[in-house]
Amino acid sequence: MNDNGKAREVINDGQGLETLIATAAPVQPLTIAGTSIFPGKRLKIEIPVARLPTGTTLSLPVTVIHGKEAGPCLWLSAAIHGDELNGVEIIRRLVNPLKPSQLRGTLIAVPVVNIFGLLEQSRYLPDRRDLNRAFPGSLRGSLAARLAALLMREIVGHCHLGIDLHTAAIHRINWPQIRADLDDLTTYALAKAFGAPILIHSGVRDGSLRQAAAQRGIPTLLYEAGEALRFDEMAIQRGMEGIQRVMITLKMLQLDVPNSVPVPLETRTTKWIRASRGGLWHREVHLGQRLMLRQRLGFVADAFGDHRVEIRSPVAGMVIGHSQNPLVHQGDALVHVAQLTDS
Repeated sequence: MNDNGKAREVINDGQGLETLIATAAPVQPLTIAGTSIFPGKRLKIEIPVARLPTGTTLSLPVTVIHGKEAGPCLWLSAAIHGDELNGVEIIRRLVNPLKPSQLRGTLIAVPVVNIFGLLEQSRYLPDRRDLNRAFPGSLRGSLAARLAALLMREIVGHCHLGIDLHTAAIHRINWPQIRADLDDLTTYALAKAFGAPILIHSGVRDGSLRQAAAQRGIPTLLYEAGEALRFDEMAIQRGMEGIQRVMITLKMLQLDVPNSVPVPLETRTTKWIRASRGGLWHREVHLGQRLMLRQRLGFVADAFGDHRVEIRSPVAGMVIGHSQNPLVHQGDALVHVAQLTDS
């Protein structure tokens, strides 16, 4: 266990954010991949990962902003899936203007985790493995396992909490949302502070970064918004402001951010509504729309518009995601609905 281990043991004892803030490690040099970052300094580090068949070395780009005053250590990660780009831009906008003199604690930013997938504009690594199913990884395993182990050792292992940034998968789009363990009091408080339109209680997936962090007692938020291979301005802006609100809540920053943020909705159940037949999908609902029970979502028909089949929602709730591709097969996911008891 590293120097922050004692702090992390206390984080989830039910005492909330005050405990997290109060147990932050004292200010001292931070060492990442053999490089020391002193208090009051900002440094960009390139951590070697692997060589391409051409012999070119690919490195993990990391920016560390180490404040002079004691405070929590927060990591930001994006593009664990290489085609999910909104998080890359969120980190750029947040980190570029930030100075160590403005920061209490430490920010470790990794804008592109899956550097191989980014180059290929692909969700996956070259061997088609999903990096977010390879944690905590192994330095002697597959490329995915090695990259996961590197991130855990050099980044996550130093931190008190983390925010992992995602978009929907290819040909889908997501309404801004936080997915987290809302049963954990500290994580729940951080999720509310973020200010996304909706909070989704979500169990961890085997092999995910969030699961690996949870096993170390590190609260982690997963922010989902937008679609793959696209910048979505609304998703980017809400993500950047959400991270700033979390940092302000933790007393890491003192900034003015929009305070007209609605109280987020919460849900513990979501459901994908699927196509009952193949054809062309004509969607009639939009992201963030509230739905009534049995409300029509659209219809599927053939290329001539004949043989229409209406698609209706079997639950009341809110649209938190949908397919962007009108060509569908029977059973394809069309609309993602969060069930809301007050709908």
